[in-house]
Amino acid sequence: MSEFLNIENLRSYYGQVQALHGIDFSLRKGSLTALLGANGAGKTTTLRAICGMVRSTGTIELDGRALIGLSTETIARQGIAHVPQGRGTFTRMSVEENLQLGAISRNDRTIPSDIERMFALFPVLKERRLQQAGLLSGGEQQMLAVARALMLRPRLLLLDEPSFGLAPLVVRDLFKTLGQINREERTTMLIVEQNAQLALELADRAYVIETGEIVKAGPAAEIADNENIRKSYLGY
Repeated sequence: MSEFLNIENLRSYYGQVQALHGIDFSLRKGSLTALLGANGAGKTTTLRAICGMVRSTGTIELDGRALIGLSTETIARQGIAHVPQGRGTFTRMSVEENLQLGAISRNDRTIPSDIERMFALFPVLKERRLQQAGLLSGGEQQMLAVARALMLRPRLLLLDEPSFGLAPLVVRDLFKTLGQINREERTTMLIVEQNAQLALELADRAYVIETGEIVKAGPAAEIADNENIRKSYLGY
């Protein structure tokens, strides 16, 4: 597999405050990678930098195309979908309207069939298709946020804390579906997740970030088996 996303010497800023201090990592096409670390380590900032949401310098390339300097909308059109922490669904719109909005940039005749594909992946959304998103449970809203991102038919799916605030059984079902999507559709995924143990079970590779710097990298199984890394950086 070839490198798909390449990041080199990435430095990101909020005003004058530097959040990332020259990080380097890459994703292979079709991979599922976990980005792990404590709160405030720079995980969310990394996803925002890829999407063009924070001021950044260095190199971010998707399939050889430079992303730094492009607008967030232009980056999304390159096939990058972002599921932010907090889900970001449009609460006054119905489930189906949210899904349609996720495909607004496509404007093609396959949108209805893709909506049905989302309903097959997340059957509860079909039952709620006409219900306002704000009336869904937290787990259902997270499923909707993921489904809406998938409506873009992304080449790269970025997920920020998908398990946050969800019951353990809901989290397991959601992660099982993410694994299915990765295997069957070969959608490249980068997952930021506080539940490091669960993320390492799902991922094939992992990076550990601390205070804006990558401190460990390797196959997910090796990271999970390294007691020193787990205790020092992942808290379990």
